Amino acid sequence: MIKPFAEACDRNRAPILSVLQQLFSDRTAVLEIGSGTGQHAVFFAERMPHLVWHTSDLKENHDGIKAWIHDAKLPNLCMPFHLDVNDAEWPEIIVDAVFSANSLHIMHWNAVEKFFAGVSTLLQKEGKLVVYGPFNYRNQYTSDSNARFDVWLKARDPQSGIRNFEDICDLATIAGMNFIEDYEMPANNRVLYWQKK
Repeated sequence: MIKPFAEACDRNRAPILSVLQQLFSDRTAVLEIGSGTGQHAVFFAERMPHLVWHTSDLKENHDGIKAWIHDAKLPNLCMPFHLDVNDAEWPEIIVDAVFSANSLHIMHWNAVEKFFAGVSTLLQKEGKLVVYGPFNYRNQYTSDSNARFDVWLKARDPQSGIRNFEDICDLATIAGMNFIEDYEMPANNRVLYWQKK
């Protein structure tokens, strides 16, 4: 099959990698929630060979992810498994970090709540959660482009939208995670980092 391609993944992968190489230098296995096209997984796994990189997504995205993995032939990159954050039971997997990019603004709010609860159940003490994407602060957009993007998101699905940083941090606290760092990224995006208590 023709591999799916997202131009945004090519644009943002290097800045994200620069943060992940710091945060994941002491990790052994990462679960990526919402692997999408599979581009990020291949790029990050190739440049962090000390990590086992587990991909996951809804089943309709698996063929594209598998195509990228098949062509990459990386020993530390795993085929995708089905993960819907809304499921009562998540797959049993041993990892010491979780990564997700451009996912929280696509999910409905109740799914965002389940995302943090599920990640907390999955991670052991001092496990790391790293999330990339756009966020609002004190209910304010950080740029005009993010405001336009939010309008587009809500027109497509009224229950989606750019999430408020403070609300996200509240969910993480409830889920037993400490907020550690907020990294500024290009194109008005952020990388947020929490650690399991």
